[in-house]
Amino acid sequence: MSIHVPARDWFKPPTGFERTWIGLALVWCLVMFLSMPYWHLYGKQNSTGEAYAVTGEAFAARVERQIEEYRVGEENGIPIVEPPPGSDVYLISRMWQFYPIIKLREGQMYRLHVSSPDLNHGLSIQPMNMNFQVVPGYDHVLTITPRGTGTFPLICNEFCGIGHSQMTGKLIVE
Repeated sequence: MSIHVPARDWFKPPTGFERTWIGLALVWCLVMFLSMPYWHLYGKQNSTGEAYAVTGEAFAARVERQIEEYRVGEENGIPIVEPPPGSDVYLISRMWQFYPIIKLREGQMYRLHVSSPDLNHGLSIQPMNMNFQVVPGYDHVLTITPRGTGTFPLICNEFCGIGHSQMTGKLIVE
């Protein structure tokens, strides 16, 4: 409710540069709207959307089986696993770490399974522009083929509590 009623002829249609700017904004909105499906289908910038319901205990058991089978070392008490190319790789996001450290081969395809038993987390693989939401109760599957060698930090990009700033992990590509 306003303090006073506006005059009957308050609305004036846009003219001149105002019309031009409204037209440019509308055209830009349409360009961005049409580019979204293009980048999804041809830009290969989005995940496949493959996800399955899973309990935290069941996913943790898969991670532990992977560690038993493919463990190649340890760093600061965190196991390093090296699954064979083409296999399923399991990474758990939990307060406040990514577990375990994963070692992959350059140019080989892997199916990376990511889940969380406790909170929403984010998974950002640096310096690549890969960002994913890790939601408890879901096994999100990412098909990845590393294109370069090195050690890539895993960063949580979703605030997950007091230890969020320390939540990092490691992906090694040889």
